[in-house]
Amino acid sequence: MDDEVKITRALLGVWDKQGLPELAAVLRRHGVELISTGGTQSALEKAGLAVTGVGDFTGSPELLDGRVKTLHPRIHGGILARRDLPEHQRQMSEHGLVPIDLVVVNFYPFERVTSEPDCKLELAVENIDIGGPAMVRAAAKNYAHVAVVVDPADYPALTQELDSRGGRLSMATRWRLACKAFEWVAQYDCAIANYLSAQREQGPMGESFSLTLRRAQALRYGENPHQQAALYGDFNRQVEQLHGRELSFNNVVDINWAVNLILDFADEPNAVVAILKHNTPCGVGLAADLKSAWDKAFKTDPDSPFGGIIISNRAWDLPLAQAVDEIFTEVLIGPDFAPQALEFLRKKKNRRVMRFHRELIDPHQLDLKRVLGGLLIQTPDLAIEEPRQAKLVTRRAPTEAELRALAFGLRVCKHTKSNAVVFAHEDRTMAVGGGATSRIDPLWAAQEKAARLGISLKGTVLASEAFFPFPDGPELAARAGATAIIQPGGSNRDDEVIAAADRLGLAMLFTGVRHFRH
Repeated sequence: MDDEVKITRALLGVWDKQGLPELAAVLRRHGVELISTGGTQSALEKAGLAVTGVGDFTGSPELLDGRVKTLHPRIHGGILARRDLPEHQRQMSEHGLVPIDLVVVNFYPFERVTSEPDCKLELAVENIDIGGPAMVRAAAKNYAHVAVVVDPADYPALTQELDSRGGRLSMATRWRLACKAFEWVAQYDCAIANYLSAQREQGPMGESFSLTLRRAQALRYGENPHQQAALYGDFNRQVEQLHGRELSFNNVVDINWAVNLILDFADEPNAVVAILKHNTPCGVGLAADLKSAWDKAFKTDPDSPFGGIIISNRAWDLPLAQAVDEIFTEVLIGPDFAPQALEFLRKKKNRRVMRFHRELIDPHQLDLKRVLGGLLIQTPDLAIEEPRQAKLVTRRAPTEAELRALAFGLRVCKHTKSNAVVFAHEDRTMAVGGGATSRIDPLWAAQEKAARLGISLKGTVLASEAFFPFPDGPELAARAGATAIIQPGGSNRDDEVIAAADRLGLAMLFTGVRHFRH
């Protein structure tokens, strides 16, 4: 079997016509006969290229509003025939079939159509491509003799190889393209199956769940050096690396937590800077400018930012970059970077500088967690409670300043590992306790760390991501200096907890919403 295949005849039928006229012009330059379907044929003829319509090639008109056009023996016989089998060649000659050496096809935009909130089932079904995946599977199966291209991003490399090899494509290229083609078909089928299953269940999670992702990059190792790892999906498109060493497994996890936290401050007009370590916030500050917000965040816990993650809700400026430069950090993240700031940050080669693209991030993506033998799937936690709408359960109501502080503290606490509490003012965290095994432990941890660092918690408010099961929580918070508490409520001993808060002069609000993070 010859390693190279001379491309003599190509079938082109694409929904996404980006770059296709240029590729077709290259094919014609190499003497390739072009066969095409309706919309693609029109686009190529408009570009001045000679094209044979599928109906003329097969001798059969397009039927049923175009549903039947490429499902024909002249198409699939030309794609699937093995050139190395005399019997295949005999049958092709007997039935008037000719070989098709290149298939360039992509599919109806099912995922784009169904992502629209007003998409009806009838429209979704009409956007299920039949002929396209059939041709792609056929060509990919016969990669030994046929090349298949599904992604316009592959056109430049294809052009270069055709030009350098006199209109021929290597086995290595055909094998790579075939593998990619099956991946695309699998992803397309998964999207259809998931959508229809969810429609039948009338909810986001149907009876089955299918997932296929392309590898974005191999990672040096996993959570620990003895583990292998790779990154799959669109992470690198949504969070773009501008500088630094390659990302590690732990970097990716940390970045994910940091971006989710800062997205909950997307509507905040002031600057917000958050510092995270091991997927949990250790300081968040709010101010009129980034440097001041950084100073407030850093003061919460000056020890933990070393080797940590820093993220802002605004484009980084030079003062913030210079301030952060004073300590060692793993990853710096922002929606953008001023040119001076980026130039300055690039002076240290080991730090990673990342830009997240909010417009590309779908906050409604399902949350997946692997368990033994399967996956746990849930809708994302998008709730952000407004303290003014929470239930007042104590005699004293929070002041305006306390309400603002409670709103700030609750947004941070939502992203802190359970069990979690946050002592806060309206513009900064003062102490964070998280990842504890009881409801009282995070209070002790936050209070003791604040005392060790010389941070006064007097006049703070306390946010808790879950209810307090006993009065000892509010009692310890009051002793630490807190004046108001926000929590979900719902404990069997809520009456005792409320009574303790009243006795201590605390204001307390119940949100009715918990934010477990395990």
